[in-house]
Amino acid sequence: MSSSTASARARRSSTWHNWAGNVTARPAERTSPGSAEEVAAAVRRAAERGLRVKAVGTGHSFTAAAATDGLLIRPERLAGIHRIDRAAGTVTVGAGTPLKQLNAALAGEGLSLTNMGDIMEQTVSGAVGTGTHGTGRESGSLAAQIAALELVTADGSVLTCSPQENPEVFAAARIGLGALGVVTSLTFNVEPVFLLTAREEPMSFDRVTSSFDELWAGNEHFEFYWFPHTGNCNTKRNNRSAGPPRPLGRAGAWFEDEFLSNGVFEVVNRLGRVAPAAIPAIARVSSRALSSRTYTDIPYKVFTSPRRVRFVEMEYALPREAVVEALRELRSMVDRSELRVSFPVEVRTAPADDIPLSTASGRDSAYIAVHMYKGTPYQAYFTAAERIFTAYEGRPHWGKVHTRDAEYLDGVYPRFGEFRELRNRLDPERRFQNDYVRRVLGE
Repeated sequence: MSSSTASARARRSSTWHNWAGNVTARPAERTSPGSAEEVAAAVRRAAERGLRVKAVGTGHSFTAAAATDGLLIRPERLAGIHRIDRAAGTVTVGAGTPLKQLNAALAGEGLSLTNMGDIMEQTVSGAVGTGTHGTGRESGSLAAQIAALELVTADGSVLTCSPQENPEVFAAARIGLGALGVVTSLTFNVEPVFLLTAREEPMSFDRVTSSFDELWAGNEHFEFYWFPHTGNCNTKRNNRSAGPPRPLGRAGAWFEDEFLSNGVFEVVNRLGRVAPAAIPAIARVSSRALSSRTYTDIPYKVFTSPRRVRFVEMEYALPREAVVEALRELRSMVDRSELRVSFPVEVRTAPADDIPLSTASGRDSAYIAVHMYKGTPYQAYFTAAERIFTAYEGRPHWGKVHTRDAEYLDGVYPRFGEFRELRNRLDPERRFQNDYVRRVLGE
C-alpha cells in the first residue's frame, strides 16, 4: 500500500466540533484524501458500508451543515494552487485550500479575487458551498466568481463542471451545501491585483439609514455596523484607487484591529456575559472607541480583518429595498425588550446572481447579521430577529444559525425545486445527507 493511500485510509474518529463550539458530531470514521480519485474511492467504500459522507473545512459554519455520524472527509491534502491561466484569467485550487493561503498566493502572482468576505480562515470549498459573501454594489459572493469546479458524486463519478460541461450541475453545485457531492477543486475568475481605498467613519444610525441608498449607490463596497443600545454606527466604504498604496501603519493597525477590535472587545464581552446589565453602558463606550481612518492597500488587506473573538451568528438576506425598514424594526425590538446585546449588527449588500441556492438568487439583496458572544444565550434574540427577517421573505445564510425548513425555503427561492430535482438525480440514496440537509432540503 502506498503512503498516499495509507494516509487517505479511513480511521476511527473522535468528536468533531465547529469553530464556535455550538455544533458537535462523532463521525464513525475520518479520512484525508489527496486527490479526486481518492475521494471517489472513499465515497464508494462508505456506500458499501452504509455510511453517510460529509466533507468539512475549518468548521466556520454555525450550522450543522458538515456534521455526520458516518465518514468525515477532511481537506488538508486537497489544498494548494493547481493551475494559473493568465490568458483566461482563472486560477484552479484544491478544495481544502484556506482562503488566506489563496489570497496570499494570488497577490504573489499579481492577481486577486474581485470581492471577498471579511474572514479568510475558511477553506475555499466550505466558504463557497455555504454562500459566503462580502459586500458589493456590482460584485457578488465567492460562488459568483467561480468559472468551473470538480465534483465527486454519490456513485464515485468525478464530474468536471462549467458553463460548457455539465452546466446544470455547475449552476447548482456552486452553492451545494455538500448535498450534491464532494467538491475537490474550484476554478475562480481572477483579475490583475488592484488597490482599494478604505474609508472608515463613525456615523449615526439615523444618518446611515436615511442615506443608505446614496451610500450604496456611491460606493463599490459599502457596509456598516450598528451597536445595539446606541444610536451609533461605524461605516466602511471601499473603492478602487489609482494609488499610491498607503497601508495602515503597523502600530495603528495593531491598536485598532488587534487591541481594540479583538483584545479589548474580548474582555468587554466576557464582562457582559457575567454582568448583562452593564452591556448598554459598555456599548455606548465601545461604539465611540473606533475613530475615522483612511488607507489604501491590495484587496485582501482591505476586505478582510482578524476575528479572534468567538461568537454565534445568524444572518438573513432581504430584498435590498427592505433592509432599512427591517433594521429599524430590529432596533425598536431591542430597545423595547430586556435583551442585552454586546455585538454590533452588520449590514452588507450583494447584486442579484443566477445560482439556485444563493441568498442573492434573482434579486438584489442586503444582509443583516446578528451575533452573540460565545457561551451567551442567543435563542431569544435570534428568534425575535428571525421573526422580523422572515416577514420580508428573508433567506438565511446556509452556514449561520436559523430555524427555517424546506417548506419555508421553497417559498423564497424561485429555483429551489430545480436544485432538489438535481439532488434526486445525483444522490438518490442520500449518501451526502445529514439532519441539517434533511431539514433545509426535505426528503
